[in-house]
Amino acid sequence: MQHSVVAIQFNRLGKKYYFETANIDVKNGDKVVVETARGVELGFVVSDIMHIGNDELVSPLKPIVRIANEHDVNKYEENLEKAVRVLEKTAELIIKNRLEMKLLNCEYTLDRAKLIIYFNAEGRVDFRELVKDLANEFHVRIELRQVGTRDGAKVLGGIGPCGRQTCCTTFLNEFRPVSIKMAKNQNLSLNPNNISGICGKLLCCINYEDDQYKELRNIMPKMDSYVKTPEGGGKVTSINFILKQVSVRIKDTQHTFHLDEIEFKEKASQENLDVDDKELLNLEE
Repeated sequence: MQHSVVAIQFNRLGKKYYFETANIDVKNGDKVVVETARGVELGFVVSDIMHIGNDELVSPLKPIVRIANEHDVNKYEENLEKAVRVLEKTAELIIKNRLEMKLLNCEYTLDRAKLIIYFNAEGRVDFRELVKDLANEFHVRIELRQVGTRDGAKVLGGIGPCGRQTCCTTFLNEFRPVSIKMAKNQNLSLNPNNISGICGKLLCCINYEDDQYKELRNIMPKMDSYVKTPEGGGKVTSINFILKQVSVRIKDTQHTFHLDEIEFKEKASQENLDVDDKELLNLEE
C-alpha cells in the first residue's frame, strides 16, 4: 500500500516530521493543522508530496487535519505574542521558587490546551511548586520539559569559536552524535577549549568532515610507521590529510613528501624496510 506524505516542521530549524496528506491537496510552503502527541499544532510543509510503501514506515502516520485558515494563523501569531509574557512571568516564578534552572523557551499548542516550557539544568529539578504557580497564573495545562545543553544553545544562539553564528541557529535542524574519536581521527587538539562549542559539548562541525578523514586515513600511512621515500627510508612524524603530505624523519633530518612520492604498507614497521633502508635509518633493534 502506498502512502502520500509530506515533511512538516513546527519551527524554522526544528526536526522534520512526516504526516499523511489524507487526500488534502498540500504543497511545499503551506501552513497546515495537525494533531501531535502534544496536541493540535500548526506546522509548515517543507517538502513536496512523497509516496512511500508500508515497508518504509517506521511508525504509524498521522493525517493532516486541514490546511490552516486565517483563524488558525491569527491564533498561532497570538500564541507567539503571549509566549513573551509567559517567559517573563515564568522567570519571576523561577526566582521566587529558588530553582537552579535556565529558562529557554515556551510555546502554546494551537488550541491553547497546553503550555510547554523548555528549560536547561545541570541535574534533576523539583519543579512541582513552580508548576502549581504557573497553572494558577495561566489557567492551562503546564508541561515543563528539560532539554540538553545543545538544545539550549540552539534556542539562545550565539557566536561560535569560528567567529560565525552557531550552526544550530542557522541551518542544523537535527543534532548528530559527535565523539572524541572523530576529533582524534582529524588530528585535532584534544584541549576542551579548542573542540567545544558554546554549549560546552563537542563542536557539531567536527562531524562534517569525518567521512572524508576516514577515507584519507585509508590511503595515508600511519603515524610512527616507516615508509620509503626518494631520499630513503624514514619514520612518519606528522601527516597533513588535507594536502596529502607526510613529514618523514630520515636520520636526524625532517623531509616533507606528497603521498604519491612515498611507498608503504598498510601496517608499516621496520620489517617492511629493505636492509639498506634500515642501515640508513640506523634503527635500534
